[in-house]
Formats: sequence, C-alpha cells, structure tokens
Amino acid sequence: MVSDDDNIPGRDKPGGVRGQRHRLLGPRRESPNAPPRSPLPAWRARSDLSDMHPRRTKAAKKRVLFVCIGNSCRSQMAEAFARAYGSDVMDVQSAGVSPATMIAPQTKMVLAKWNLRIDDHFPKSMDIIRQQPFALVVNMSGIPVMLPGARIVEWVVQDPIGQKESLYRAVASQLEGLVMRLILDLRTESSVRKV
Repeated sequence: MVSDDDNIPGRDKPGGVRGQRHRLLGPRRESPNAPPRSPLPAWRARSDLSDMHPRRTKAAKKRVLFVCIGNSCRSQMAEAFARAYGSDVMDVQSAGVSPATMIAPQTKMVLAKWNLRIDDHFPKSMDIIRQQPFALVVNMSGIPVMLPGARIVEWVVQDPIGQKESLYRAVASQLEGLVMRLILDLRTESSVRKV
C-alpha cells in the first residue's frame, strides 16, 4: 500500500530528488582563469576594516591604592580581590599607615579559600608608595590619608587582626563585595568615556 507521504516532492527516500545535482553533475566549478576564492566572505576578507568599525582604544587603567593600618589583613585582601577580578580596569597596590612586620597567616589562609595566593606580598609603608601617582585611594585605616592628585574613598571595614578565623572570613566576604562594586563602577565609568 502507498501512503500519501510517499508522494510529497523533495521527500528523502531512495531515488529521491535531494542531492541529485551533486550525484549527477558534481559540485559547481569555477572557470580555471578565475582568481582563487578566499574562504572568508568578501566583507571579512578585507584587510582594512577601519572604515567599517572605529578602532577601540584601550582605556587607561586606574591606579588604585588600598590602605589599612598594618597592611597585613584588610588592604592585602582588597588588593588580592582587585587583582583577581578587576585587572582589566585597575592597577592595584596596598600599603599600611604603620606597616606590620609580616602578613597575618590567617589572611593568607582565608584568601586561599577563594583560590587567591599572596605568598609574594609583604607589608609596605605609605612612605614608599607616596612617590607613585594614584587616581584613587581606598582608606580602611580610620586615619586621615592624603595623597596628592588622588581621590580618597573611605571604607568602614573591621580590623580582624588578632581575632578568630570567622571574622577574617566575614571581612574577606565584605571586601570582596566592596571591591566588586568598585570594579563595576570603574567599568561603567570606562565605558561611558568610550562613547
């Protein structure tokens, strides 16, 4: 018995119509004198696309300094998050008003839970950093900080030095959120300048 579906033109069936050109005539050939075709479409094969799309210049990164008292906990955490998440919009450093002799071991341990390593970091003094230009200084020390030409932003973040690991984790979470908000602000500011 023959069904109605067997009579539909173009239906794939033995001896059907589809693909007949390639079986019967082979692929289309260009003349032997024609120039070789680019595998890319004509609009993409052009080497000069400058008239189609304006060149995008890379926006200059903002130089950001994170400051706390000892440069052993908070500013080191903020620097680690900023390097990990915002290296496209900022160059970061950290310093302390009165630097400690070493980074607190709990700081390294807590950051390791975020897969961030700061083994090569060490506490730095504001005196060393003052010779460098910064666009933004994020101050968590609670002590007034002045740096010529820099905008100063104050963040209130509890100092975890000498406290339990749970406070270090809470501070790290708070700083991650603050740093992410700063990164988003800088990205928005950067995209507004491009337009």
